[in-house]
Amino acid sequence: MNMTVESDAHYPVCLSIAGSDPSGGAGIQADLKVFSALGCYGAAAITALTVQNTCGVSENQPVEASMVYRQARAVMEDLRPDVVKIGMTCRADTIRAVAELLCEFQPRFTVLDPVMVSSSGHPLLDDEGRKALIEILMPLCRLVTPNLQEAACFAQDFPTEWEALKNSEQTALLLKGGHLEGAPEDVLHDGGMVHRFLGHRIESCNTHGTGCALSSAIAAFVARGCDLAKAVEEAKRYVEEALASGAGVCIGEGTGPMNHFFNPLPMIIRRK
Repeated sequence: MNMTVESDAHYPVCLSIAGSDPSGGAGIQADLKVFSALGCYGAAAITALTVQNTCGVSENQPVEASMVYRQARAVMEDLRPDVVKIGMTCRADTIRAVAELLCEFQPRFTVLDPVMVSSSGHPLLDDEGRKALIEILMPLCRLVTPNLQEAACFAQDFPTEWEALKNSEQTALLLKGGHLEGAPEDVLHDGGMVHRFLGHRIESCNTHGTGCALSSAIAAFVARGCDLAKAVEEAKRYVEEALASGAGVCIGEGTGPMNHFFNPLPMIIRRK
């Protein structure tokens, strides 16, 4: 069958810069599943290799910072992503390399999930890295998505920088309340505006990778044309539906992954 594609047509492209999860539940692998499920073309630059499965992370090995930069630069030069999602950065020199990339290519939208500790308690970012994250990388991102523990850590250790971010006109903060009792509520601080998103508590043992999925889903909905508040709303709905639809599935011996294969959105084609 012959197919003709107009030269000015393109898919929404999302680039994930994050660590690799060989069990497929989080990190790069989860991000690519989310992008695909939500009708976007996903690309990836790997910042670290991990030894992990559904029972937890036992080891991580950073990729050389210059290699992270070259991976991402190759994608930026060729695919020209609409949106960049940043996850596990692992160390300060990688953070500086990613910051250099953002300054060079200035993508339309960047979301940062500040991964510092795995859900099983394995440290993924040292003190120097946390400092570089809040001083160098966060101010370059349109959205940062810390959970309450991560937000408390930044507020305690870097109070001046954290307060500046909360009041920033350029960088929005989505404070994730999933670890609180009762119905989860996330709060978006965006240039003086506050948006509250009340969700539903989904009873499931398959919650591995929810933070990765939320930030990459926001990236996908922005790439599809949503404004920030709408993208957060739709991303939260996607995560809840993914949790609910996969609650009865058994994968692995520990905390299983979400289900990213339900009701996918169609791929869309834009004209340049």
